[in-house]
Amino acid sequence: MLDRQKIEVLKGLNLDVHQGEMLAIVGASGAGKSTLLHLIGTLERPTKGKIFFDGQDVFQMDDNDLAHFRNRKIGFIFQFHHLLPEFSALENTMMPALIQRKSKEEARKKATEILKEVGLEKRLNHKPGELSGGEQQRVAVSRALMNDPEIILADEPTGNLDQKTGETIYELLHRLNRGKGKTFVVVTHSQDLAGKMDRVVKLVDGLISMN
Repeated sequence: MLDRQKIEVLKGLNLDVHQGEMLAIVGASGAGKSTLLHLIGTLERPTKGKIFFDGQDVFQMDDNDLAHFRNRKIGFIFQFHHLLPEFSALENTMMPALIQRKSKEEARKKATEILKEVGLEKRLNHKPGELSGGEQQRVAVSRALMNDPEIILADEPTGNLDQKTGETIYELLHRLNRGKGKTFVVVTHSQDLAGKMDRVVKLVDGLISMN
């Protein structure tokens, strides 16, 4: 029988995320950055502690209500996109709205508008394999915006891109933040990207470093 020893990743951590800010989370591999992002995004439940969103303890919800909350309030952008390869850019972007049981017509119209906004109006019907890495990431950003979330969580959004393309993605996120007031929490190894954020939090061994 396997000895399933518990590993403590985050330790007594307190963090406020302010509406409309761009917050970077940095730290060495294994420091707990992605775990923190998953907890903020309600993808994982904490073994201890609470997470509040607009004054509500989100983990008081059952799994169904939590999934509904997550779909409406939170957008996710991942390093490796997680786009469905058999679907077009338009169809991938539509997914969150369809999960929310919006009509295909409504979802298609909104997805088309967002993709045009991020410069992909000529790539609507292209599948991920037909898009560059930067274009795939713009589709991922569009998908994150689909349900007009209040906060967008990004895990290494430029980590798989060259410097020039990464800069383009940052400019897009910055434009969404300043133009639409979207709140961003970004996990990154890039000091350049972190340095452009409104605030930087450093994790060291599961704790926020005050240095």
